[in-house]
Formats: sequence, C-alpha cells, structure tokens
Amino acid sequence: MNIPGFQQHRVPVADGVALHTAVGGTGSPVVLLHGFPQTHLMWRHVAAGLADGHTVICPDLRGYGASDKPADADGTSYAKRTMAADVVALARALGHERFALAGHDRGALVAFRAGLDHPDAVTHLALLDVLPTLDMWEVLHGATAAVAFHLYLMAQPPGLPEELIGAAPDLFFGHFLDLWTRDPAAIPGDVRDAYLAACRDAVPSIVADYRASAGVDAGHDLDDRTAGNVLSMPVTVLQQDWGAALGYDAAAVWRAWAPDLEHRTVTCGHFMAEEAPDKVTAALRKLLAR
Repeated sequence: MNIPGFQQHRVPVADGVALHTAVGGTGSPVVLLHGFPQTHLMWRHVAAGLADGHTVICPDLRGYGASDKPADADGTSYAKRTMAADVVALARALGHERFALAGHDRGALVAFRAGLDHPDAVTHLALLDVLPTLDMWEVLHGATAAVAFHLYLMAQPPGLPEELIGAAPDLFFGHFLDLWTRDPAAIPGDVRDAYLAACRDAVPSIVADYRASAGVDAGHDLDDRTAGNVLSMPVTVLQQDWGAALGYDAAAVWRAWAPDLEHRTVTCGHFMAEEAPDKVTAALRKLLAR
C-alpha cells in the first residue's frame, strides 16, 4: 500500500542500507518517522494534510517495512544514533540540508536522537506519544511496568525473543495494534494487514531496535544528560496522559530536554496520527510556524 499521490523511492543512506521512502508535496521539507508496529503508511492522513505547503518525506525506518534490514552484528546497527544518521543522509540525498522532523513512538526516539546529534540539520522537532529512552526506563517500575512487557522481552539477549515472537508474529504485533487503538476504525483491515505483513518479515530487526534501547541508546541519553546537552530547536510533544497513569510529570520530563517546548495531551489512543490526524496536522503546522 502507498500514500495516494506520493512517489515511491528507494534511497541509499549507508553502506548496504537503503530506505523505502514516500515523497509528496512541495515546499519546505518535513520528514515523518513511523512507530511500532507500523510503516510509513501510518502518516497517510497527516502527510496529505501537509503536502500543500511542504515537501513531505515518509521513510520506512531501517529494519521496518520495505527498507533494508541489516544484521545486527555488533549491537549498533539499530542504535538510534545509527538510525538518526540514516534520516539525515536521506534528507541530504533528496536535496535537503535542513528539515523539520516528526516522529511517533520508535520514530520519535530516532527523531529525538537526530535532534541531539544533528542540531544544524533539524529545524523543528515533533515527538508523538513517547518518552526519551533513559527516562522511560526510569519511570517504569512495579506493577505498572506490565504495560511495557514487550520492552523487557525484546531487551533479552538474541535468541529467545526472536523465537517467541517469530512463532506467532501476527498474534504478537496484532496485540498492540488492537490494545493501543481507542478507535478501531482508525486502522482499517487492509492497513492492519499491511502492518502485520511488514512485521512478519522483520522480527529480528524489530527486536534489535528494541534491544538497542535497553543498551546503547540509554547510554547515549545518559551521556547527553550528564553533559547537559538539550534540544536547541522548537519542540512539540503530543502525548496521551501517561503521567497520570504512571505517576510522573510528563511535561517536566520533556522540559528537561527541550527548553523551547510545547507539550500537549491528546485524547485518543496511541496511534494518534491515524486516530486524530487533524489534531496532529494542526499541531505540526503550528510548530512549523514557530
């Protein structure tokens, strides 16, 4: 499936890695990064809403969808630092040295890292329904951490997670598509099938992405926190009300990383770009005007 009116490209971004990318619209560039367990297709509504004033670039992240899925030989192939470098290389290959960047879920973690590592390239940053990796591990504790069981499962050494998930991939990935969606109609059957088919073919790389968050990614965040590094560009964060549910101040967590922050709670399920696309599009337009 494709985003209507968008052109499909396969763009090399690193040795042996090319990203499947949908590009549409004209104007200043905006890169949109998808989350788990999805592909670039999750942005279909928002991308169309932005394309009348922006060049909208929607890749499948490395390891996901139709993008390449390199083996994780040394534990860094799916570090968010590596995946953020992919995004910068993608934008440059398409002719854009500077661009706005938005990410949801896993894509938001890549976008966060891109904002810290490449502040000269990222002009504006939007992060949807996520916490920075280091903060996420710190706020999860006790029985409430059960909502994030998949984080702990996929953090385990190679072997067991891949075998367990690979034995019933549709059941595993479909669990999250169903549980995290407040409005089931937001992800119609053909889109759900496309997500499941993409995940079915990407179990090792998806697990490697999550495993990196328990290791190298948390270490990179800690290095930045210790050094006092923050996001220098305007930042918008859209979240469900996780703080009330898990007992922390989500806005305060983000404010520590983003001095120029607008933090908003959105009433919908996790997949807000599909469940509340008009609100997400409006928030991105407002961010781009800052």
